[in-house]
Amino acid sequence: MNSLISMGEKAKKAASELAVLSTDDKNKLLTAISNALKENIDIIISENEKDLKNAVENGMSASLQDRLKLDADRINTIASDVLEVVALDDPIGIVLEKWERPNGLLFKKVTVPIGVIAIIYEARPNVTVDSATLCLKSSNAVILRGGKEAINSNLILAKILRDTIKKAGYNEDFVQIVENTARETSVDLMKLDGFVDLLIPRGSASLIKAAVQNATVPVIETGTGNCHIFIDYNADIDMGVDILFNAKTQRPSVCNAAESLLVHSGIAKEFLIRAKKKLDTKNVELRGCPRTMEILKDITKATEEDYYKEYGDYILSVKIVDDVQEAINHINKYNTHHSEAIITNDLNDAYLFERLVDAAAVYVNASTRFTDGNEFGFGSEIGISTSKIHARGPMGLRQLTSIKYLIEGNGQIR
Repeated sequence: MNSLISMGEKAKKAASELAVLSTDDKNKLLTAISNALKENIDIIISENEKDLKNAVENGMSASLQDRLKLDADRINTIASDVLEVVALDDPIGIVLEKWERPNGLLFKKVTVPIGVIAIIYEARPNVTVDSATLCLKSSNAVILRGGKEAINSNLILAKILRDTIKKAGYNEDFVQIVENTARETSVDLMKLDGFVDLLIPRGSASLIKAAVQNATVPVIETGTGNCHIFIDYNADIDMGVDILFNAKTQRPSVCNAAESLLVHSGIAKEFLIRAKKKLDTKNVELRGCPRTMEILKDITKATEEDYYKEYGDYILSVKIVDDVQEAINHINKYNTHHSEAIITNDLNDAYLFERLVDAAAVYVNASTRFTDGNEFGFGSEIGISTSKIHARGPMGLRQLTSIKYLIEGNGQIR
């Protein structure tokens, strides 16, 4: 705990220095970071290979290994994402509102940094760079705590970031990483009151649950995605099959991938037969309700647990429903408030679905895979918030700010 307190003290000091950097200063620093990542591709891959070797030995699933892997293309993409952050407007110092009171006081509501942000995450080393660069652009110091699965990758990426910051003449503690991946350090970071202004957990449902239950600092829940696709009675079947296939199979390990399919009974037989034929090309395992099993004879029966499950794999739960309201009720019972989609040509059903489904992102006739900072036009994101307080959905730069009221007077007293 003492080492974390020391990191917290350094982060507070760094945050005060970051708060006064100009937009130009921050953009030059981020550009240097992008260049440094490209210049160090070989060493990043070398360290990442150590993590991949351990992953194989420990029996990590293929989908999680995919999240863990860094190759030249992915590193170049990460470096390019940093430049996209450079191109975004500075979120700090924006005047959101301005008004004058009858007594002559001038009020301004402006955006300011949150201060020190802690990120706890698992087997995704790209999060190290994404989180750090978004925090830098929004003038927040960051403490990173990655999982043991990606420790070698995370440490080399953090070293490159810190070395670049120091070389540019700034405080390398703008970015810090917890090297000890024991569970205790994660819990201690959740309780670093007085130093951490906001905790963002990124990863599995168990990690997020642990953060919510243990943290004494403010937490934003992110990431867990039990996402549904609902095929309405009059949906375009070709469109529905294509959207479902994309949402489930394009990258099944990510939080915006579809995990459950709901189909209106009036279209179920034709849709399910055609959808299964396409899903079979990716060996997707279907787990269905009894009505589904009457149509698709060779699938597994879905359990109650299946409908709550975020698989992160080529598995899909299926249920036949009789109307849009039943679909909405099912989604609101089992979902994680992430991303939900309806495929329909009924404007009333679309309206009802948009208004009543409780999720950060609700789609009509589009894949849930678009719930992403870049796709929303926010640039890289620090996570997908499923909370309702402060930030919801993709958390880009603006979501990493707070507000401050500035009041100017000329001697007023009350």
